[in-house]
Amino acid sequence: MQNSNDITTKKRPRRRMGNDERIFHLMVLPGLIICLIFAYGPMAGLVMAFQNFNPFKGFTGSAFVGLDNFKYLFSMPDFASAFKNTVIIATSKAALFLIIPLILALMINELRCTRYLKAVQTSMFLPYFLSWAILGGIVVEIFSYDGIVNTIMANMGLERISFMGSNKYARTIIIWSDVWKNMGYNMIVFFAAITGVDTSLYEAAEIDGAGKLKQMWHVTLPGIAPIVFLMVVLSFGSLLNANFDQILIMYNPLVYETTDVLDTLVYRIGIFNKQYGVSTAMGLFKSIISFALVAGSNYIAYKAVDYRIF
Repeated sequence: MQNSNDITTKKRPRRRMGNDERIFHLMVLPGLIICLIFAYGPMAGLVMAFQNFNPFKGFTGSAFVGLDNFKYLFSMPDFASAFKNTVIIATSKAALFLIIPLILALMINELRCTRYLKAVQTSMFLPYFLSWAILGGIVVEIFSYDGIVNTIMANMGLERISFMGSNKYARTIIIWSDVWKNMGYNMIVFFAAITGVDTSLYEAAEIDGAGKLKQMWHVTLPGIAPIVFLMVVLSFGSLLNANFDQILIMYNPLVYETTDVLDTLVYRIGIFNKQYGVSTAMGLFKSIISFALVAGSNYIAYKAVDYRIF
């Protein structure tokens, strides 16, 4: 009988790459090159965050100022307000983008009429394809002083309200209009995940006497939990993105107090004030925070449900 110490384990031979696999790798190469050029190449411009950048002098001729741009940025009187508004608006949108589409997907899954199901899906998904250049003007017009809402209120004997000129209402309108526009995308994702749940589980639950609500709670939701966690993790990366194009179109100086966000602040600093170094510092600050949030949420998802996205 051989001693266990005499037994040697052979290394598994390295698998050689076949010709077909090499072709697949070569097909990926153009996309990788484009990604390196257009996604990672511009990151060289991050050096502007540490310079008093002058477009006429370029990267090499502009003076290096270290962390002065960040110090100036954090000491700006508008920064604290813009950061607070960004967190409030972006967090509210992220939460509603998960809750409302999930509820709608669960409700739509119970529809049995195919034509009605397709009509509902199309009507909810259609606004997603429209630009804020169109929808922004429509929403502003609807809630304007002479708009539809105020006209109805006046006919009912109520006082007209300048919704888009009031700090009390403007932020709420911005949040809910964005939810209405983009909720169709997440709804389709959740609905596709629900249709992928094994139907035999529903049959077994029905045999055990479970009703629709219990089937939804004990079968549907656990079945789509990985997709829900995926959407949660992805939403963390956009917690400092409050949808710049929408807010730029819909806000005005009267409601800066509640609707001015980091992106619009950067827009004014970089475009109007020509402070390119400060605006780049803001972008770098947002990127670092977003990366930390995504990495942290991915780690939490792995520890909580043993689900890793990357």
